Amino acid sequence: MEDFQILIGGAAGQGSKAAGQLIAKVLNKYGYKIFIYEDYPSLIRGGHNFSLIRASREEKRSIKKNIDFLLALNEETVEKHIHKLDGELLYNSDKVDCEGVGVPIETIAKKNGEEIMQNTALLGAFCKLTGIEKKVLKEVLSDMPKAKKNLTVAEKAYEEVEKRCDLEKCGEPSPLVTGNQALSLGAIEAGLENYFAYPMTPSTSILHFLADLKQDYDIQVMQPENEIAVINAALGASFAGKRSMVGTSGGGLALMAEGVSLAAVSETPIVIIESQRAGPASGVPTYNAQSDLNFALSVGHGDFLRFVLTPGDAEEAFYLTNLAMNLAWKYQVPAIVLIDKDISESTFSFDRSTLEKAEYWEESKGACTDDYNRYVDNYFGISPLCYPGSNATVRNTSYEHDEYGTTTEDPATIKKMQDKRMKKKPIMEEEINRLEMVKVFGEGEKVLVTWGSSKMAAKEAGKKMGYKVVQIMSFAPFPENSFKDAIEGATEVVVAEGNRLGQAAEIVSKYVDVDQKILKYDGRPFYEEEIIDQLN
Repeated sequence: MEDFQILIGGAAGQGSKAAGQLIAKVLNKYGYKIFIYEDYPSLIRGGHNFSLIRASREEKRSIKKNIDFLLALNEETVEKHIHKLDGELLYNSDKVDCEGVGVPIETIAKKNGEEIMQNTALLGAFCKLTGIEKKVLKEVLSDMPKAKKNLTVAEKAYEEVEKRCDLEKCGEPSPLVTGNQALSLGAIEAGLENYFAYPMTPSTSILHFLADLKQDYDIQVMQPENEIAVINAALGASFAGKRSMVGTSGGGLALMAEGVSLAAVSETPIVIIESQRAGPASGVPTYNAQSDLNFALSVGHGDFLRFVLTPGDAEEAFYLTNLAMNLAWKYQVPAIVLIDKDISESTFSFDRSTLEKAEYWEESKGACTDDYNRYVDNYFGISPLCYPGSNATVRNTSYEHDEYGTTTEDPATIKKMQDKRMKKKPIMEEEINRLEMVKVFGEGEKVLVTWGSSKMAAKEAGKKMGYKVVQIMSFAPFPENSFKDAIEGATEVVVAEGNRLGQAAEIVSKYVDVDQKILKYDGRPFYEEEIIDQLN
């Protein structure tokens, strides 16, 4: 099979997500490119959970409307998804009575292992159904806790099923990573030393992932009492000379707004990961949106510069977070990586060659002597950095200040320091235009513009419909030169994004007339078929 989609679902606690990850590992060993979308409600207990696993010989990073295999741990999964099935139904016959391939997975799990191992039984049955060799099943389960019991359960379920198709090996395995894992690794490669966060879906897994790695990479990982404490603690660490990053979602960034402004006036570098979810307010906490673009571009009071970078998959999350860390310390401004739930929590086959893009840029360090001026005005507006503990006296303040860092209310000095910080604008713009901040897929006079996770479905739809797809990866500064080159000669411009107002379309319209907006704002990702229907 060239390209197929599996949906595995059940009640919360039945292990559908874990089963999806195991199936992905099996298919990965066969060389398939993997993309997993996770769907779960905002509940502590209960509710319907499912994973959509797309496996393909050539990379596909969007989900389709129809599914080829439906794996049901409970009856609700069949009821909710059977209408999308174009292939085989594999179900738990202890809980479900319908047409398809039934396996008593609960009975098998209880008899040969533990009740919680039902998902392992379902994995074994799926492997037999699709002709996957038992030795591959063993390899995947050997790394699990209670591997022997899990393998026994899987093998018993394997024996219960007849083969319906034969999956063939089609390539070499790739690392499987989520977007949050990828961005964490990108930050580490740029010298991350401190990470601060308060748990907030969908950024929470960054906190857990980095906590697991803190001994290996000598990173301090801290969970303060709230998001206000998070940003201020991180700025304190940055002021002391440590490369620091924070992670949150829109509601958390709202609480951090004053801290972002503090970073700007004090010229303290900081990287902020903002993983979007549906709003306003608490919104739909476990579902997707791309509706925080305007907020990221304006958060914090006063006039100041920032970077806002927008990755569209795991590789870009790795690269752009790595870049954000370096840019923040080079220009001494806040750098926001605006990701979204459908990248943060989805699993990708990761291109190893992306690791070669990782860099560590040294910041502009000053001569740390008695006559050091923290905010000395120079041609580019970037003052040399010294840190407390050196021979220099290093001042930091939230007030407007002079070159020494002493509070001022003098009109001429206020204007001078505002102008000093704004001197960075042309060279920040030049930097962004020099980097690859606009990607082009395909060619043609019809152009489909997109950003963030919508890139994944737009890329597939554009290929089928003959549209050139243009992806924007920086909105502050906006890569004006690269974007104009990409849309030159366009006879039609369509923008696809995941919000109600068409926030990116409004920005794009400053440079080109937008003929159509394709907007989705129900919390779910674009299906490629939806974009195709709208283009038609």
